[in-house]
Amino acid sequence: QVQLVESGGGLVQAGGSLRLSCAASGRTFTRYAMGWFRQAPGKEREFVAASNWNDPNTYNADSVKGRFTISRDNAKNMVYLQMNSLKPEDTAVYCCAARFGDYDVSPRMWHYWGQGTQVTVSS
Repeated sequence: QVQLVESGGGLVQAGGSLRLSCAASGRTFTRYAMGWFRQAPGKEREFVAASNWNDPNTYNADSVKGRFTISRDNAKNMVYLQMNSLKPEDTAVYCCAARFGDYDVSPRMWHYWGQGTQVTVSS
């Protein structure tokens, strides 16, 4: 059974930083893209960042470019999201996701999801 378990969320002041972690288990994730999405109250789930298998590049939403960095440790089946210069509009539930093949910005194209971790940024 595939499981994605996020951790690292919390309350932080604007301008602060958080590092989210995602532990993946239940299968090998060779050739899987790993990504982060977020969903704020009353809004649809949106793409944040992704990393393709065996690809040194990472992919970010325009809203987080220059502030958020995704990374993955394939040996440990871990994915991370380093979030710097946080803004109140970054407040959301952040979910880890896995998709066979390359990343896609549409959440419908992803196969596995974690339950999410709450990130709240105060002004």
